[in-house]
Amino acid sequence: MDNQKFEKLVDNLSNEDLWLFFAFLERKLKEKGLVRSRNIVGERGEFLAIETYNKIPGLPKLQAAPEGTQNVDAISRKGERYSIKTLTEPSSTTGVFYGTGNPDDKEKPEKKFEFVIVVQIDKSYTPKRILELSWAQFLKFRRWHKTMRAWNISITKEVLNDSKIIFENKQNGNKQ
Repeated sequence: MDNQKFEKLVDNLSNEDLWLFFAFLERKLKEKGLVRSRNIVGERGEFLAIETYNKIPGLPKLQAAPEGTQNVDAISRKGERYSIKTLTEPSSTTGVFYGTGNPDDKEKPEKKFEFVIVVQIDKSYTPKRILELSWAQFLKFRRWHKTMRAWNISITKEVLNDSKIIFENKQNGNKQ
């Protein structure tokens, strides 16, 4: 079903009916195992990352980490830990990574994961790009977010050139 058909279906709904419809969709996504929490954007990115890694030959096979696992969203069969961050256009900055050191630390922080996967999606939740960065690349590109008192990563040309591009949707108008 395309967007125009969805628009016709929901345009005549009252505000209250729209909220009820949203709650219904959220419940259906949970029943089908597509989301585990109310963080729909993050869950979509985690689903896309795990699905993509499991479909592409030569990439590690991933499974979702247990809910509540700090800094880790997926684990490979070899036990490698993956932190997954999802960006929705037009944002180019990830959410924050807690517990990975402070700017004034003299020593490198304890390794919390082996890889970061960044999933960029458009406003229709369609994947635009999936990137992989190692722990060393994370340390190289992380930027301190003063308000959140944690680190994040901005997806710049330098990050794109240095990271491993796992997936890129060429038909999705990439302009990075």
